Amino acid sequence: MNFDTQVRRIYKPLLFVACLLPAVRLVAGAFGIAGESLGTDPGDEILHTCGKWTLNFLLITLCVTPLRELSGLNSLLRLRRMLGLCAFTYACLHFLSYLLLDQGLDWRAILEDIVKQPYITIGYSALLLLVPLAVTSTNRMMRRLGRRWQKLHRLVYVIALLGAWHFYLQAKADVREPLIYAGILTVLLGYRWWRARRRLAPAVRAVPVPRA
Repeated sequence: MNFDTQVRRIYKPLLFVACLLPAVRLVAGAFGIAGESLGTDPGDEILHTCGKWTLNFLLITLCVTPLRELSGLNSLLRLRRMLGLCAFTYACLHFLSYLLLDQGLDWRAILEDIVKQPYITIGYSALLLLVPLAVTSTNRMMRRLGRRWQKLHRLVYVIALLGAWHFYLQAKADVREPLIYAGILTVLLGYRWWRARRRLAPAVRAVPVPRA
């Protein structure tokens, strides 16, 4: 069995199950199954867990390209779509938790929060930017958009930055964890900048210098 077949038959199903585990844990905690508990404030635990896993999946998605290039395993790209859709799913769960559990569907309070609280505005903006990426994640949309698809999906860099900023701003006192996420994101985006510079360098050297 070659690696492509392994990815399709083994690794993708295992990844799908792994992506479900945080949600399964939350459900188990909500109903007190298998000794799981969501603590004294279940709504807050659900809200922050979904938000953190949104950022986790965004960062893992951004890890796929460097891992593929460093390992030479192009089949890793087959996992990227699932990871991106998981990020979108947990972002939706995070937002729904905010609407239902944190605000109780008080639309006036929700609108005031979006306008007055910078971290809410930033998080909501990131979610809105995720929507077109999720909608255009199918093979059919890739073929339909052509080169525009890749340009559109570069929004993931902006979304990840907004997500890390949202996490940092909502931290009340201890910002160590948000800073760790920001550091990881900086490394991932720095790698892409370095790779782009390397690709441009031969083209720049090939440009003839006009003689005086």
